[in-house]
Amino acid sequence: MKILVLNGPNLNLLGKRDPAVYGSETLTDIENRLNEQFPDIKFEFIQSNHEGELIDAIHEARDGSVDALIANWGGFTHSSVAIHDALELLEIPKVEVHLSNIHAREEFRERSITGKAMDGIITGFGVDSYLLGVEATLKILAKK
Repeated sequence: MKILVLNGPNLNLLGKRDPAVYGSETLTDIENRLNEQFPDIKFEFIQSNHEGELIDAIHEARDGSVDALIANWGGFTHSSVAIHDALELLEIPKVEVHLSNIHAREEFRERSITGKAMDGIITGFGVDSYLLGVEATLKILAKK
């Protein structure tokens, strides 16, 4: 089994960017935790600050090379119709994750444009949001 994990803008700065909100763990720490927690799953990790690169990765995932998608779209969550539209064409399980509770922050963060094209959203559990995202993905796959 292979899961694609996409991370959007500014997530490359985890551990440095506002640790009170996002925690002190880095993106590499998150990747290591996923690999350690789920040794039987192959993960492909992509982080980009560029919307088009994330859309290209979604398009490539349509070829059957991955079984599921977990994504933290960062700021694109609240603004990207283009990512939303690309996700609608992707017929594998898709789970959106957020480190912080987007509903307990600024009003503009409460709305997830991308979430409307996902199977579910996990928000507010820090790094555990990613682990819970894998668990949710496995449950979706088990039902198929």
